[in-house]
Amino acid sequence: MPLTSITGRSVVSGKAKGKVLFSSEAISFLGGVNPKTGLVVEKGHCLEGKSVKETVLVFPHGKGSTVGSYVLYSLAKNNAAPKAIINRIGDPVVVVGAIIGEIPMLIDVDIDLLNDGMMVEIDADRGIIKLIDA
Repeated sequence: MPLTSITGRSVVSGKAKGKVLFSSEAISFLGGVNPKTGLVVEKGHCLEGKSVKETVLVFPHGKGSTVGSYVLYSLAKNNAAPKAIINRIGDPVVVVGAIIGEIPMLIDVDIDLLNDGMMVEIDADRGIIKLIDA
């Protein structure tokens, strides 16, 4: 029977539906993501040139400066933020950014069960990721 949902631990409540933008690499929001456009600008990053805007952003964990939290907040204020964030490990910088930016977030997720471009529904209130086209 195919997998239809994945569970995680809710950090920021909310619901979202969208396409997965998957990174196997950690993301630094400070200097790595343009806060006005949502474009990943970190040289050599696997998502370089792609936008996090309106995606369900899936990556192992954050990296870099605490100012990255404010970049996530700026992304939200500039309507360039992801619809939701899913991480394997809850990095404090990303968690704080998701909280202040009001971006639904789940952690402790087996992200290897998700694929780039997959359509998912997030219920961060209950800690559930529904796979729409698994």
